[in-house]
Amino acid sequence: MKIHTHVSDIHHPLERGHQIGARFAEQIRTTTALYLGFFPRVGVPLSEAQRIGENSLAALETWSPGLAAEVVGMARGADLPLWQLASLNARTEVLAARTRHSECSTTVHAPRGARAPQTLQTWDWHDSLCPHGLMLALHTERGMNVKLFCEFGMLAKLGVNSAGLGLHFNILHHASDNDRGGVPVHAIARRLLEEASSVEEAIELARSAQVSASTVLTVFSRQDSSPRAASIELSPVRTALVLPREDGWLLHTNHFLDPQLSLGEQVADRADTQYRLGHLEQVVGQMASADLRARAEAMCGAEGDSAPICFHPDMAMPDTERWETLLSVGIDTVRCALQYVAGTPVHLAKAGFDTF
Repeated sequence: MKIHTHVSDIHHPLERGHQIGARFAEQIRTTTALYLGFFPRVGVPLSEAQRIGENSLAALETWSPGLAAEVVGMARGADLPLWQLASLNARTEVLAARTRHSECSTTVHAPRGARAPQTLQTWDWHDSLCPHGLMLALHTERGMNVKLFCEFGMLAKLGVNSAGLGLHFNILHHASDNDRGGVPVHAIARRLLEEASSVEEAIELARSAQVSASTVLTVFSRQDSSPRAASIELSPVRTALVLPREDGWLLHTNHFLDPQLSLGEQVADRADTQYRLGHLEQVVGQMASADLRARAEAMCGAEGDSAPICFHPDMAMPDTERWETLLSVGIDTVRCALQYVAGTPVHLAKAGFDTF
């Protein structure tokens, strides 16, 4: 995956969306075409993807008119039909009722005290869908500075803001997931980054959104507050919180940790996600270093690039069944920065990282 960067100086969402859409029209069209080709091959006809996308955009317009306007602006700037950008931003909602994907391993260490949280996440996804990714910096109408990572044409995935709030993102699957088209979970991540200055504010904002697909948003703050970090597990039937362990560690893969929501667990490979979580529980004792490269090496442990948190695509498999660790990223809430590499934590440990 090739990572692009962009700093937007436009505050108005519609105009900012148009700027991004025009500037990266080629990448947005490519990403959109890849997803529209992918949906039917996993059992979602384009007519259904369009319906879910349009419903999700309508839900977003009610919940966050500004973010809906930004999607409209991107579609205009990239010269694409609006329904296609709506379906792209709702790709989790489109896939929720038909597929049970597993992706991402997140670690956050947020103990009480003056030290800022130390974090590291892998993003694992289909290599065929993401030839390009975007690191985006923007200034909100309310005066917040935000830095985020997203797939082209989408609103957000993970990021940090100038108030010192950071956010990691993992997909979940629940029996209540449906095809009605709720507020896109990627848009929820974006709004939290734009508006929340504390973990409590992020929780309240997330609770206000009605979703049709499940996800966990792990939020944390540089402020020594209570709670300082939380994994917000979202599902259509309930929102639950998972708080850090007594030692300050908060770990998440792709299954529900809330006891009630776990009863409706629908992840395709529960053994895999539990195995990855178990691996993280074993290695976090060695992840205390302030140096991100040292933490990345420790995150993989003795198995290195063969650790269960590192995905490598099997090119003999169809692209609908291939997975790759496309990004490893740590979030610096003090400097409002993303430290990343397009690859596994081992790649980060050996080659270093870029800072955005």
